[in-house]
Parts: sequence; C-alpha cells; structure tokens
Amino acid sequence: MPRLTYLTSALLALSLFATATLIGSGPARAQQSPFDAVIKVNDMAITRYEIAQRARMLQLFRAPGDPVKLAREQLIEDRLKLDAATAEGFVITDEALMAGMEEFASRANMDAEQMIASLGQAGVDASTYRDFVRAGLTWREFSRARFGPRINVDEDDVNRARLSFGRETSVRVLLSEIIMPLANANPQTVQERANQISQYTSEAEFAAAARRYSATESAGRGGRMDWVAVTDLPEGLRSVVLALAPGEVSNPLPLQGAIALFQLRDIEEIAQPEQEYEEIEYAAYYIDGGRTQQTLARAAQIDADTDTCNDLYGIAKDQPERVLERGSKAPSEIPDDIRFELAKLDPGEISTGVTRAGGQTLVLLMLCSRTPKTDGDAPDADQLTNFIQSQRLDSYASAYLAELRAAARIVELE
Repeated sequence: MPRLTYLTSALLALSLFATATLIGSGPARAQQSPFDAVIKVNDMAITRYEIAQRARMLQLFRAPGDPVKLAREQLIEDRLKLDAATAEGFVITDEALMAGMEEFASRANMDAEQMIASLGQAGVDASTYRDFVRAGLTWREFSRARFGPRINVDEDDVNRARLSFGRETSVRVLLSEIIMPLANANPQTVQERANQISQYTSEAEFAAAARRYSATESAGRGGRMDWVAVTDLPEGLRSVVLALAPGEVSNPLPLQGAIALFQLRDIEEIAQPEQEYEEIEYAAYYIDGGRTQQTLARAAQIDADTDTCNDLYGIAKDQPERVLERGSKAPSEIPDDIRFELAKLDPGEISTGVTRAGGQTLVLLMLCSRTPKTDGDAPDADQLTNFIQSQRLDSYASAYLAELRAAARIVELE
C-alpha cells in the first residue's frame, strides 16, 4: 500500500483533460441501496456505489480536495466523455485498455496486477480502477483523433515558443482577463456569452465586458492586468497567449468553476534571463460565504494584518485545520486558476480571485516563495512542436468538454 502514495502525479497526468470544478454532495442514507442512482447525466445513471468506490480510490491516490465531491465531478465528466466518444463510434480495444492500466500503474512502480491487488486490499474493486483508466484513456485518444488534424504548428509558432524558453532574454505579456463564475448561473448562458466575447477585436469591447461580467479584482479596470512573465503563467495558458496577436481574444478556457478569456494587449522581449521555478510555496485560507462584500472585507482586513504566510497561522488560530492550507508544489501540480492568480503576486501579497465549493467559499491566496529552477538545456524544435501541439490539443479538448457539460441535462438526486 505505501506505493500508492506516489500516485498523486500519476493521477494528474491521466486527468490531463479533466476540469476540477467541485459539486457538493449530501451524505448517503444507510437505508438506501448502494446501487440507487444519485446523479443522472443525460439519463445515464451514476450510483451511490460508484461514487463511494471512486472517492475511496481518490483518497488512496491522495488526490487534493474533498474525495466525494471530486468523485462526483469526475464521474459526471466520465459519462460525458464516454458518451461523446461512443456517439462517434470511438471505443478503445481491450488491449489498449490493458496497456493503459499497466502504464498508469508503472508510475507507482507497480504493474496492473499489483495495482489492482493493492486497491482491492483497501476495498476498491478492480472495475473501479478499470473504469477510471478507460475514461481517461478514451478521452485522450478520442481528443487526438477529433482535434489532432486541426492542429498545425508552423515555424512562426516554434519561434514564438522558443522566445518563451530563452535563457538570455525573457518574454512578458500585457493581458486583460475576464473570469465568469459558473456558480449561481446557467452554464450554457455563460458559455454562449464567452463564445461571443471571444470574437471581440477591440480593447474597449473587452473592457466593457470585463466590467459587466468578470468576477476578478481587475474587473473595475476593464480586466487590465500588469505585465506578467510568460513563464509565470500556467503551462496550458502559455501557448494560448503566445498564439495571439495584440488585440485578439483567446477561446473560452475552462477553470475550476468558471470560464476564462484573455485578450493580449502587448508582448515584449526584455533583456534579462528567463526564470522558471522548481516549486512555488503558497497558502490558501478558506472563507465561508463565497464572494460577497462581507467576505471581501474580511479578506481585506486579513491582508492589512499580515505580511507573510506565517502570519496566517495567527489568523487561523482556534479554527478547524481545514481553513488553512500551506505547501510547496511544482508549478505543474498547481490548479491553473490558482497558479494564474499566484503569477500576479510577489511574496506576501494576496489574491481573492479564486473560489471553491461551487462559489460558496472564497479562497484567500498568499504567495510565500518561489524556488528557482536550475538551468538546463533549451528545448529543440521537435520538443517545442510537441509542446505546442499538446497545449493546443488540451485547449480544444477542454473547450469541447465545457460545451458538452453546458448542453447536458445533469440531475443530482441527492
């Protein structure tokens, strides 16, 4: 069982195209059958047993967040992914599934048989592991087949990407942002609005939409952000931004519980070494109530009373441990919405741009420190091409999943 502790990174790798929006769930009632449907996705049932099994497996994988909420969310998305793939006649073979199970298990230094045995000792059925791998593998291969032919990487794309990896100079961008929460809103309406905004070509149009719809601190400034280094952005956003010309708006991008759009206002190369980070240490203090005047005032008071992450321990004193989390993570392990907010901060500064629990919890983020990455060899043209293709494929797949979700009929029975 100890080897399961190595599975956090593997979980993130397999869930490349998974969003992390958390949907609350109520406690199961003991007198009801474990095989009762508790969620229906376009009339496809998700049972109480499936949720309990997936939650237990995620707990063993040490997946971040509430395992039950995450299990519900993943199973909803699994139904959407498999339904979309099956509708187009895309089904992976038994051989491909077995290879995927072996590959996933190998990341914990096991083979598939050992993985299944270890999970079984902890009460997780083999079918739970098999279904988990099937959904992730099917979506990955289906996305490649559906969107791969659309992705063309030319020399200009590679050159722009090379700038973002250069060591003698660095690239920074001037962005405007719109982040529209899905909580307390019709997801399809938000998606349609995002599609419309993505067609804007002027800064004035985008700024007006930001003031009206964005939930970020920059909304009052028309969504305008300060200069930010490309390497401080989440990896999935870098290629999106570098593919834009000044004035262009990105396609809608799914975040946890929100849809984001970015407009490139300017880009420049500056004469200083590019800096990437091995780890980023940050703290998250959770304030119940969502984004309200009261919770934002509470966050502002905390900001005034603190200078470093250590000060937050005093703020959280005598409160449940769950209200404060602090740790160091590799940038790739940090959720995109959190990493994007951290990119705006210097150590000791805070952000209130993120919520959790379906918008019911305001997250006060504070950047503690960044650990620089030691210099290494610059990527070659083939590596850059693969990187761009991967990021664009991720963007297409994530946007398509958001469309599927917006159009789906999802009924949570409990």
